[in-house]
Amino acid sequence: QRRASVAGGSNGEVDKARRAAAEEASGQPTIFSKIIDRSVPATIIYEDDKCLVFRDVAPQAPIHFLVIPKRPIPRISRVGPQDAELLGHLLVVAARTAQVEGLADGYRLVINDGKHGAQSVFHLHLHVLGGRQMGWPPG
Repeated sequence: QRRASVAGGSNGEVDKARRAAAEEASGQPTIFSKIIDRSVPATIIYEDDKCLVFRDVAPQAPIHFLVIPKRPIPRISRVGPQDAELLGHLLVVAARTAQVEGLADGYRLVINDGKHGAQSVFHLHLHVLGGRQMGWPPG
């Protein structure tokens, strides 16, 4: 009983990840692609030619934003050597944005991968969470 409730999470992220994994093969644009093309609104806090940073609509910390590449990559497990520069850029942007957002005392960077990693949108994204003490272990 306890294991099922912990695995399911209080906010249904595991169920969202299962649905997202099933939808991945459909080829439909993700919510993040729609945010990039501005057909879905978001609170954007940084943008350049390679990436977009916006606030999470369901924040899990006082400060919670996402860093996404404009070029869709479904999962971190699907990157290759050609993606090294972009991945480095995403990390640099995450660190600089965290500084601007006042996270000098630290923050957590999270990348969920696949169904078992509770990835709910199959477009690579870095969660940056801060503004409170994080616990360990996560999940």
